[in-house]
Amino acid sequence: MSSRPRRTDRDRPRSRRTARTVLATLVAALTASAALTGCGSSGGSAAAGTAATAKGTTPNATAGRSASGAPKPSPPAKPSSPSGWVPTNTALADVCRSKLPDQARDTLTLIAKGGPYPYRSDGIVFENRESRLPRQSTGYYHEYTVVTPGSDDRGTRRVVTGSAGEQYWTGDHYASFQEIDSRC
Repeated sequence: MSSRPRRTDRDRPRSRRTARTVLATLVAALTASAALTGCGSSGGSAAAGTAATAKGTTPNATAGRSASGAPKPSPPAKPSSPSGWVPTNTALADVCRSKLPDQARDTLTLIAKGGPYPYRSDGIVFENRESRLPRQSTGYYHEYTVVTPGSDDRGTRRVVTGSAGEQYWTGDHYASFQEIDSRC
């Protein structure tokens, strides 16, 4: 049998190394997310254990103990939504999709379908000049007209969407926004 030298990452094609790096990053992010939301199976905080281990202490020696040595009570569990909806900015009020005007729900349906839209300017980049939405790079937000019955023009109502899937409602032409909660 011949002994072949073992291949290292340096010998592999760059795309394979990149894929491994992306996969490792995703696994680490999901693990950290599960630890932060309490989704881990052990009931403890994996992030706290990892941080304590990195400092050279054992997780049980410091984590979950008060100064008197008694265990600290666990924080209340956060309710998990079946749809996975989480507000992107807790400083913004949210509004249930079912509480929006019928025309706004129609616009949301058109957005989900990809159009056709009633106005030529629907889908254009929303620049967030008023800075009322979370700050993002140019091109992240797009705006869509919500038809206003009786109005001769586009009116003041809009739905603004973000590239990550978030949706915002404004009935006063960008003076205020509410994040749309699709769970209700």
